[in-house]
Amino acid sequence: MSESREPVVATVSELKPRMKNLTVRFKVLEKGEAREVASRKDGSTHRVMDAVVGDSTGIVTMPLWDDSIEKLESDKTYQLENGYTTLFQGHLRLNIGRYGVISESDEPIETVNTEVDMSEAEHERPERRHYYQGGRDSYGGGYGGSRSWRSQRGDRDRRTRGRRRRY
Repeated sequence: MSESREPVVATVSELKPRMKNLTVRFKVLEKGEAREVASRKDGSTHRVMDAVVGDSTGIVTMPLWDDSIEKLESDKTYQLENGYTTLFQGHLRLNIGRYGVISESDEPIETVNTEVDMSEAEHERPERRHYYQGGRDSYGGGYGGSRSWRSQRGDRDRRTRGRRRRY
């Protein structure tokens, strides 16, 4: 089952790491230099550029990939739907992503608050979730371990094997 999440309409100053399904209106302030990077998956090359975008509450860095580099123009106002935030080297980024949609906004943003830079603060990277893969010295199975789960049970002996404790 897939759970549908309501879109989160947010201003730039309300952005926090790991937010999903965001709708944000912003103005493109400046675009950096485009550079080429290689994909980790298939080795293909992509162009990436960092843009500074903002609204009346603050500014944030937004990476632009391939086609979106030409689509977004400086000093224009856009709306991002289904965007998300990540941390890159500890700094907040607003991402378009594969499923994000950018459209030109009908209402232009006149003033942008450049005093509040959401990408400036360094955030702690949250602990990654470790999914149990099994293997050596674990109870998860796999081909890595020589000891069985029965030999790691601790203080139980043969008399209690198979019996459930009653509480």
